[in-house]
Amino acid sequence: MNDYLLFVDTEASGLPINWELPYSTEGNWPSAVQISWLVYTKDGHEVKREDHYILNSDFVITPKAMEIHGINPGLLAVKGEARKDVMQLLANDLEQYQPLVIGHFVQLDYHILSADFYRAGLVNPLARLPLFCTMLATTQLRWTPMPKSLLLGDLYAFLFYKPLENQHNALTDAHAAAECFFELLKRTEISEKVIDQQQEQPAIKSLKALSAKTVPVALSVIILILIYFTTHHL
Repeated sequence: MNDYLLFVDTEASGLPINWELPYSTEGNWPSAVQISWLVYTKDGHEVKREDHYILNSDFVITPKAMEIHGINPGLLAVKGEARKDVMQLLANDLEQYQPLVIGHFVQLDYHILSADFYRAGLVNPLARLPLFCTMLATTQLRWTPMPKSLLLGDLYAFLFYKPLENQHNALTDAHAAAECFFELLKRTEISEKVIDQQQEQPAIKSLKALSAKTVPVALSVIILILIYFTTHHL
């Protein structure tokens, strides 16, 4: 495992129109409206946290997205920062810590952040770093009767026997993903072997391929996306 772990979550302006198109495709990929990340050492000590809203300069937030995360143009006018400044901060931390990048359904965050790195005119450091998805890693925890992907709130409640408050706030969700990850490590549901094996799963490998604009997204990613469509996750 890498010496540092970076847990990331985004809230977005909407959903992509086509999940297979390059990030340069105008009008296809949503923008992040909130980006949060936390850096930990691999033994669970928090190093830093960042929480940023993105100034609404070139995107429209869909009504459905606003209904889910409650972020509107008025809030962004007050709290928003320039996209390039925020993406540069994230790029700096990714370069400095060279972390394992972790999220719950990290595939979605990867797409949103990759599109925003492109818009900001910055090199995408995510394409060179290992990724780990806590949703992919925990399908074995619930069978109905087939393995089922757990939403972050469901996984949190399963592990800690209490509800996750203030969901769909990127900082809350990134922190919850960190709590879940370390609890799963403690329970040996996650191990170095599991992390290494996930790097070879199509749902993860295909992300790097899309960054290189070489092959389309794997079918397994599309299935995961459909799961989140039905649960209104952004």
